[in-house]
Amino acid sequence: MALKGPQKTVVQLVSVVVVMGGLAWASVPFYDWFCRVTGFGGATGVAEAGSDTILDKTIKVRFDASKERGMPWEFRPVQTEMELRIGETGLAFYEAYNPTDRPVAGQASYNVAPYSAGGYFDKIACFCFEEQVLQPGERVQMPVSFFVDPEIVNDRDAKYVHTITLSYTFYEIDLPEGYAALGAATTTNTN
Repeated sequence: MALKGPQKTVVQLVSVVVVMGGLAWASVPFYDWFCRVTGFGGATGVAEAGSDTILDKTIKVRFDASKERGMPWEFRPVQTEMELRIGETGLAFYEAYNPTDRPVAGQASYNVAPYSAGGYFDKIACFCFEEQVLQPGERVQMPVSFFVDPEIVNDRDAKYVHTITLSYTFYEIDLPEGYAALGAATTTNTN
């Protein structure tokens, strides 16, 4: 039995809506994957270990910190820049301070500028890989270990990059379950 007229139109419209909904649902994970693979949008790579090759050419890495509106922490890079050889492992620290009277959880998002360098900036270890919880009055230094992949010198656009800026933005998240219960118990006991 073949569909005719209005029935065929309804089936086609429903099909279009289903396909468009599926594409919209898949677009966020696909875009995230695309950025991580290509470095587009300043996404960085992740490496298990440092580079085996270290070049004589140096590159400057600048460090930037910001907070989402409403994030109560103080957050800053310990050093604002460093120069290292391409392929050499660098270690930088960011400092966070919770001036409030309650535990606060945060997560850092990051990017690299210029975007053409994002795919060549590889993190070995980073505080941004995990959520952070700071107790009231707690101050911590959080490390990021990284290197610039020597393949950057073979990229037609990125090979002209002399300075890379690594930026982090901290935003507040809900406390993990164990911390939320601890905070509720502390509040109950003090009243």
